[in-house]
Amino acid sequence: MATKLSFKRMDSVAESMSDALRQSQYQMKRCFQRYVSKGRRLLKNPQLMEELEKSLDDKVEKEKLVEGFLGYIICSTQEAVVLPPFVAFAVRMNPGIWEYVKVHFDDLSVQGITPSEYLKFKETLYDEKWAKDDNSLEVDFGALDLSTPHLTLPSSIGNGMQFVSKFMSSKLSGKPESMKPLLDYLLALNYRGEKLMVNETIDTVNKLQTTLLLAEVFVSGLPKYTPYLKFELRFQEWGLEKGWGETAERCKETLNFLSEVLQAPDPINMEKFFSRVPTIFNIVVFSIRGYFGQQKVLGLPDTGGQVVYVLDKVRSMEEELLQRIKQQGLHITPKILVLTRLIPDYKGTKCNVELEPVENTKYSHILRVPFKTEDGKDLHQWVSRFDIYPYLERYAQDASTKILDILDGKPDLIIGNYTDGNLVASLMSSKLGVTQGTIAHALEKTKYEDSDVKWRELDQKYHFSCQFTADMIAMNTTDFIITSTYQEIAGSKEKPGQYEHHYAFTMPGLCRYATGINVFDPKFNIAAPGVDQSIYFPFTQKQKRLTGLHPQIEELLYSKEDTGELMERVEGRHIRRHISQTRLDNKSDIVARGYLADRNKPILFSMARLDKVKNITGLVEWYGQSKKVRDLVNLVVVAGLLNASQSNDREEVDEINKMHNFIDLYQLKGQIRWIKAQTDHVRNGELYRYIADTKGAFVQPALYEAFGLTVIEAMNCGLPTFATNQGGPAEIIIDGVSGFHINPMNGREAIRKIVDFFQKCKDDPSYWNKVSTAGLLRIYEW
Repeated sequence: MATKLSFKRMDSVAESMSDALRQSQYQMKRCFQRYVSKGRRLLKNPQLMEELEKSLDDKVEKEKLVEGFLGYIICSTQEAVVLPPFVAFAVRMNPGIWEYVKVHFDDLSVQGITPSEYLKFKETLYDEKWAKDDNSLEVDFGALDLSTPHLTLPSSIGNGMQFVSKFMSSKLSGKPESMKPLLDYLLALNYRGEKLMVNETIDTVNKLQTTLLLAEVFVSGLPKYTPYLKFELRFQEWGLEKGWGETAERCKETLNFLSEVLQAPDPINMEKFFSRVPTIFNIVVFSIRGYFGQQKVLGLPDTGGQVVYVLDKVRSMEEELLQRIKQQGLHITPKILVLTRLIPDYKGTKCNVELEPVENTKYSHILRVPFKTEDGKDLHQWVSRFDIYPYLERYAQDASTKILDILDGKPDLIIGNYTDGNLVASLMSSKLGVTQGTIAHALEKTKYEDSDVKWRELDQKYHFSCQFTADMIAMNTTDFIITSTYQEIAGSKEKPGQYEHHYAFTMPGLCRYATGINVFDPKFNIAAPGVDQSIYFPFTQKQKRLTGLHPQIEELLYSKEDTGELMERVEGRHIRRHISQTRLDNKSDIVARGYLADRNKPILFSMARLDKVKNITGLVEWYGQSKKVRDLVNLVVVAGLLNASQSNDREEVDEINKMHNFIDLYQLKGQIRWIKAQTDHVRNGELYRYIADTKGAFVQPALYEAFGLTVIEAMNCGLPTFATNQGGPAEIIIDGVSGFHINPMNGREAIRKIVDFFQKCKDDPSYWNKVSTAGLLRIYEW
């Protein structure tokens, strides 16, 4: 690995690389000979480094070059396009900062090139005619964004709100003319036509400043808990309307914050004041894909942690809205609508119910709107997230009509979730002129390597042409983007984040994005989600443990047969019947396959949707291939369906078949228990703790994970956790201290880490407690 070198930001890579190549001309000539020897191709970073090292025979010389500046440049190159006699490099020296250069093989001359020029190099490998066509569609969102101020330091990425506060403060000089836009903003505040905070009596900044001083002196003379109603008329005489606060003390604080902003603008008072301004009362949240419901949906196709996340956020938002509205001295009833799809073929869920109250809320509902077929009829069946796009434009129109009717007007904020929800949020926000926020959760482009340049061969199955276009529209039209971690935006020093992957990319034959999204845009903000502490609490809290669920959990884990489960309703009661299951084509609902012969072994546990990216089949294959890990632990997996004939999800069907094949191939019966997806999150919380009782561990082996809610859940329950180093979990876990990073692309290394952990625990039982405690402490910090 190249050492960290001093690199001046004012130097371009082209200038610095040119000098360095001249100094090592002989050695680099050999290296570039290897690069171009196989003709046109796309080289990834590991291949670039491997070819560099192979080109040098002398050990000292090799070490000097690899650890020097050229080694650093090539180590920082994410990929390179070889089009002899040129090699074009995409160099990323720091998160979010990209430079592109091309090097001529013959004379090692270096020239800086634009992102567009680099992409044309890349396109030549896949569609040369289109790459050379001057009429090919090229989109440069950066050219439309020149007036927007941007962050400059990689360490500041994701701190958009603080940056905006600083920028606004710098623009408000304290002079009346610079404050006029702020006054105009306050004069425009209203709720359903009723003025808030300021009325037309105050038509100049000087009047506003005078009124604020007068009002602040007045309320300072009142008992601090005096209700606003007691002095409302006096405020109105001065041109002040309700919204300043519910009490004299609250009003005094808000008045003071604004006075400070007008007198000497600073970011702290700017944030304090705007946090008090009454602007949000009605919110619409889109979460369209999958089966969105409150019971019996988790683990169904395209349905996982995002449902829990959205419902938890809705409850939190309602609580926050109610508190703010009360503190603002207003008597307004907020409303939150979660817009999702109505599915007539609802599979035992409530996804066929149009309007459903959100549990543990007063003013929040799930509103389900159906997809329409071309002839205007309701679409009855579930649709995969990959096939959803033809329905979304009509869906946005139908949803708008419903929302305006239920809310009796426009919402104040629209929030999208996932690509489909974000696209609909963009369409509706544009139509209604409403503030928009987006939450990607996971962007498909990051999950499937080279899915942009190979979009044609993947499009029939995944429709990436639609997905990536929808992502670009949503990212660039939204007012703000909420992410869970820095990794999600800008990755790490070595690897780009999932948003950064959209900086410049191409789909040859369709569209070239010379600038897609800039991660230095202040619209990016990090807000890490948490978990419900009443459900996911440490296994050591014995008095809170749900021991009444232990018989069910023991049967789930340790039943000695493959089992199916049927639920029948008889006179209002549920009767559970277990049936031996030996034929996988039986139509009854298969709940589990395999059994655990040795109950004394710790359990290695994983729980996720059964799709390619979650990599559950990869985990089973790693386990099957390692005698050491099989001797130390049992494997329990909760994921998806077990009967492929019951799934309509193409990826899930493939993964189901792979699971059965691996169990048979490695003869895992007696060591593995594969359990159908469990929708009871209360029982799942106790399941984590039960596995902690066995001194087991949780593993999350995803190829990419934007955040990793199950990682937080497991760690919160005190379960030592192994999680992918691709994405958010790498930021949550401190490797080797509060858990362990695993590389999903290197199963042997991942299993070695797991074996080492359980062997240490076997030799020294206190080690398990040490990692468990460190994980809990990390979550409390987080």
